[in-house]
Amino acid sequence: MSRSVLFVCLGNICRSPLAEAALRQECTGSRLNVIIDSAGTGDWHVGQPPDERAQAVATRNGLDIGHFRARQVTASDFHDFDHVIALDGQNLRDLTAMRPARAAARLSLLFDHVAGRSGEDVADPFYGADEDFDQTWTEVTEAAKAIRQWLEAG
Repeated sequence: MSRSVLFVCLGNICRSPLAEAALRQECTGSRLNVIIDSAGTGDWHVGQPPDERAQAVATRNGLDIGHFRARQVTASDFHDFDHVIALDGQNLRDLTAMRPARAAARLSLLFDHVAGRSGEDVADPFYGADEDFDQTWTEVTEAAKAIRQWLEAG
């Protein structure tokens, strides 16, 4: 059975592409058939590659995300994806407000899938330093492991 996950942050150049990359890496070699993507609630970066610092942390962890391109969440995403996972509470509230009636997607926060971290936000590293991107990578990698296990169990 195919499953689908869409990760969402504000601009789709930092947290959500890193979460997408982490789950792709985590699912490599698993028995899961999962479609994984990312998007932003805002349109400022549509068509742009991930932030250079996000690309650098991905590269340091063996992944190339330079071909990813930012896109904005659309109404069809709520029908096309089983799970729409926000990286912070504000984006979850925005997604809840834009979710069409009768949409099938389940909305959640990334850390709702990690034991002991439900309701927490992944801090936005955009205005931070390289180590903030390293912290984001650590957090999305932890969540990717939990999400893979959750998808395999369900």
